[in-house]
Amino acid sequence: MPKLKTHKGAKSRFHVTGSGKLMRTKCGKSHLRRKKAPRTKRLYDETIPVSSADKKRIKRLLPYCS
Repeated sequence: MPKLKTHKGAKSRFHVTGSGKLMRTKCGKSHLRRKKAPRTKRLYDETIPVSSADKKRIKRLLPYCS
């Protein structure tokens, strides 16, 4: 069986925790920050789990993540 290629865009956007959860960052942090409140900008720092509907698609892009 040949090696499977990892999707580099997905590799930079998602990571797997030790317990096996697939995590992603929130969007909207990279630009237009000056008009946002500090509390709002802090909320963009946390990572949140990927929805169960999208897990299967992302796991296909990251064959060696788990």
